[in-house]
Amino acid sequence: MACLHYRKNVLRRSLMHHPLYAAQGVRYRKLEVILTTTIDKLGRAGEMVKVAPGYFRNHLMPKLLAVPNIDKFAHLIREQREIYQAKEVEEVKVVSKTEELSVKEYEAAANRLASAKLNIRKFIIEGKGNELRDPVSKEEILAEVARQLQVQIEPENLQLPTPLSSLGEYKVPLRLSKSIPKPAGDEWTLNIKIRKR
Repeated sequence: MACLHYRKNVLRRSLMHHPLYAAQGVRYRKLEVILTTTIDKLGRAGEMVKVAPGYFRNHLMPKLLAVPNIDKFAHLIREQREIYQAKEVEEVKVVSKTEELSVKEYEAAANRLASAKLNIRKFIIEGKGNELRDPVSKEEILAEVARQLQVQIEPENLQLPTPLSSLGEYKVPLRLSKSIPKPAGDEWTLNIKIRKR
């Protein structure tokens, strides 16, 4: 029995002379660790702090919240900090569109609208000839122009006093900017063909 106690005491004495615990009493020893993540009331990521060995061994190390303060880990932490550190934001030069470019884009869109024919398919009422079940509204026309021709039109630029309620071809007038030259017909129009679904 005395032999077992002797061995335990020898182990305790050898721990006292371990380089991590050198010159510290058993009761007051602290370990220097490097935090890998920010922990409340302890420190921020990358800081070197002193903690109790049990806290490090049982809580911080298993969850990889901290690593021992040795050269190998200190070097890794420095490298990680360099990699993940916020890079300098590159200056993005915003080139403002000149009026000439925007006018050219508007002209191209207007020409596309004038030359294209918008096809809309709707259900008709049985026995009433060409009458549509639900009339074509301004919002539907705007959605179809955006879908078929990839041109965005403001609702106030489309002159449609009443919804289109029967099959056929229509020319709906458009009100565009005065800076865009008018076509040969002296008016911008949108050609719409409503067909039976």
